Amino acid sequence: MRLAAAAGILRPTAALLFRSRPQRLLPSLRRSSLPLARRRRHSYSSTSTALDDPPPTTTAPNVPPSPSPPQPEVQGGGGGVKAARRRARDSPEGVLKRQLDLCSRDADLPTALALYDAALDPATAVPLSIYHYNCLLYLCSNAAAGESADPDPDAVKRGFEIFARMEAQGVEPNEATLTSVARLAAARRDPAMAFSLVRRMAAAGTPPRLRTYGPALFSYCDAGDADGAGEVEAHMDAAGVVPEEAELAALLRVNAGKGRAGEVYRLLHRMRTLVRQVGETTAEVVEAWFRSDAAAEAGLEQWDARKVRDGVVKGGGGWHGQGWLGKGQWNVGRSEMDRNGKCHRCAEKLVCIDIDPSETETFAKSLTELACKREVREDFLRFQEWLRRNGPFDAVIDAANVGLYNSKAFSFSQVNSVVNGIQRITKSKKLPLIVLHRSRVNGGPAKLPQNQKLLEGWRNAGALYPTPPGSNDDWYWLYAAVSCRSLLITNDEMRDHLFQLLGTSFFPRWKEKHQVRLTYSGRGPTFHLPPPYSIVTQESEAGSWHVPTTTGDDIENPRQWVCATRKFPVESSAPQRARLSEVGW
Repeated sequence: MRLAAAAGILRPTAALLFRSRPQRLLPSLRRSSLPLARRRRHSYSSTSTALDDPPPTTTAPNVPPSPSPPQPEVQGGGGGVKAARRRARDSPEGVLKRQLDLCSRDADLPTALALYDAALDPATAVPLSIYHYNCLLYLCSNAAAGESADPDPDAVKRGFEIFARMEAQGVEPNEATLTSVARLAAARRDPAMAFSLVRRMAAAGTPPRLRTYGPALFSYCDAGDADGAGEVEAHMDAAGVVPEEAELAALLRVNAGKGRAGEVYRLLHRMRTLVRQVGETTAEVVEAWFRSDAAAEAGLEQWDARKVRDGVVKGGGGWHGQGWLGKGQWNVGRSEMDRNGKCHRCAEKLVCIDIDPSETETFAKSLTELACKREVREDFLRFQEWLRRNGPFDAVIDAANVGLYNSKAFSFSQVNSVVNGIQRITKSKKLPLIVLHRSRVNGGPAKLPQNQKLLEGWRNAGALYPTPPGSNDDWYWLYAAVSCRSLLITNDEMRDHLFQLLGTSFFPRWKEKHQVRLTYSGRGPTFHLPPPYSIVTQESEAGSWHVPTTTGDDIENPRQWVCATRKFPVESSAPQRARLSEVGW
C-alpha cells in the first residue's frame, strides 16, 4: 500500500520532469545470465550480513560508487564545460540520480522503487545507468538485511528483478553491483549463490574486495557450514584479500561449533597475526571454545619440549605453533597483567616479541610514499632533509596533543614540562623533537613573551619543527619517530583514517613499543612507557593461552586478557603445573 501511494504521489512530478523525453518501449527482458552455483545442502543462514565499508558518494553516504550518467560532449560554444555539466545535471537522468541520492541518504526504499517504476513507464521513461541501478540494489540489500529504518519484506524479490532487468539491458555490473546482489542472496539464505557472484567477478577480471566476500562467508558461518566458509576463506587468500576481526571471529565460531580443534588452532594464530587484540564479541567466542568438551579433548599428553622451544625461537617468541599441548578441561577467565607482564590469574609471564629492523626500514619508506601523496611533496621532502641534519632524536613530541591535554587552550608550559621530563629519562639527554603546526608557533599564545622565549630556545637547539600551512602534522611526527626509532610522546590513540592507511600488520606492533602516554598531576607529567611485553595473543611453552582484549585499553583502566590454562595438567607439563601451584590452583 505504501509503495503504491508513493508511486501515485511521485508520478505527476516524474511526468513533469521527464515529459521532454520521447516515449521509450521497454525491450522484452531476456533471461538473466547470472550463473547459479549448485545449492549446498544445509546452506541457509540468517540475514545479518552487512557491508564492511559502505561505499562513499559525493551526495549521500550510502550510495555505492559508480560512474555518473554520461556527460554530453562539448564541441565548443554553448557555454562550455559548465553548461554541459548543467545540462547533464538537469536532464531526466540527472534529476533521477539526485532523487535516488536522497532516497539513499534517508534509507527510503519505497520512494526509490516508485521512482524506478516511473522511470520504466513509457510515459515517463528515463534511461537507467549503472549509478541508478547500484543505488536501487544497495537500498534493496540494506532493507533485506534489516539495516533500513523501514525494511521492505519484498526487498529481496524487487532487488533480483532490478538486477535481471539491468542485465537484460546490457548494463555491465561492477563490484558494487555484485556485492549488493550477494547481500540479497545472503538475505535469501543462499550462501552458494552469494559465493558464485564472487567467483563470477573474479573470473571477469574485477578484483573482489573484503565486503564482496562478506555475504557468502557470514552466510556459510551462520548456517554452520564450516566447509563452505573454508572455501570462501581459501578464495580470499588466493585473491590476496585479508580478513579482519569480524571474518576471523565468524570462522572461529563455526569451526569451534563443529569441534574442529585443528582449524581453531590455526585461526587463533591467524588472529594473533592479523588482529592482535580482540573485541568483546570475539573474546566471548574464544572463551566459549576453551570451555567446550572439544577443547578439553584436543591436545597431546606427551610432546617434544625441545621442538616446542625451537618453535618459540623460530617464531620470534610468544608462540610455538606445535599444536595443542596437554589434555583435560581448561580454566578460563579474564585477567590483568602486572607492569612486568605477569598474569594475575596463572602467574604466566608474557614475553616481548622483537621487531625486525628491516621491517622498520620498510615501514618508514611506505610512510614516506603515503605522506608524499597526501602532503605537498616538496614540504615533506624538506622535512626529511631537516631531520637528517638535526637528528636523530631519542624522543618525538606530538606537541599539539600534549599542549591541549585536558585543556581547551593550548599550553606551552605543559609542552615544556613534557620536554624537560622526557629529556631527563632518555639516553642522550638531548632535547626531544617538538613537532608543532606553524599557526601555533606564530599566533595566539605563542606571542606571549614567556612562550616566545621557550620557542626561541627550542629553535636554537634544533629541536623545533613548525609544519607548513595546510599540512597534517601527524605525518611529520610519526615519520620522525619511525625513522629515528625513537619514543613518541602522545595520547593520540592513532585509530582514525590516516592511521588505518598504515595497515594492521606492522604499525600496531611499532606503536606498542614506541608510544609513551601521559597523565598529569600537581607534580607534573607522568610518563607511561611502553610495556616490557607484547600486547598480542601468546601461546606459552607449557600450552597456556593469553588473548588481549580491547577492554580497558587506556591508562586508567588495565587491559583485560582472556587467560586459558589447563585445569589438570598432565605430567609432561611440569612448568605449567609449577605456575599453577604458585597461585594456589
